[in-house]
Amino acid sequence: MKNIEVELRSFITEDKYKELLNFFDLNWEFKSKNNQETFYFDCKEDLRIQKNDDYAKVWMKKWNMHDEAREEIEIRFEKEDFNKMEKLFLSLWYDVDIKWFRTRYSYSWQGIDVSVDDTRWYWYIIELEILSDEKDKDKNLDYLKSKMSELWVISSSKDEFVSKFDIYKNFWKDLIK
Repeated sequence: MKNIEVELRSFITEDKYKELLNFFDLNWEFKSKNNQETFYFDCKEDLRIQKNDDYAKVWMKKWNMHDEAREEIEIRFEKEDFNKMEKLFLSLWYDVDIKWFRTRYSYSWQGIDVSVDDTRWYWYIIELEILSDEKDKDKNLDYLKSKMSELWVISSSKDEFVSKFDIYKNFWKDLIK
């Protein structure tokens, strides 16, 4: 069963962001441009809800945030019910830990789901992802590393993601006022 999200991500400059959008627009299958609003909840697991231009979803990622491979469980629902879902989790005493607002461009590239993101008040990010089963996750991770290298992008470390996440987490409430 393919329920392991294998991903590599990197912070990129605005120039690299524009370069990558141009590269993928000219050469690979464009899937979508989506505006996303994502709420992370303060709980043991990585529990989130998201509303985008097309639908909403609740999902949980197991193991540690920013790991390269994690089990993921996702349920989609109508975007009109997003506020109800937030109210449900708040009623269950899950506080909103952080909110993200991003524009995501999605592409399909040689068996990889590619996301090129502009996250408001945060960073530009590229993400390469393959949905995998447990036995193939290491092979898929190696493949993603080789493809990231082809783009002349060095994957950002888990420590760098944790550090920048923590900084944003301390200021997001002031930023969205």
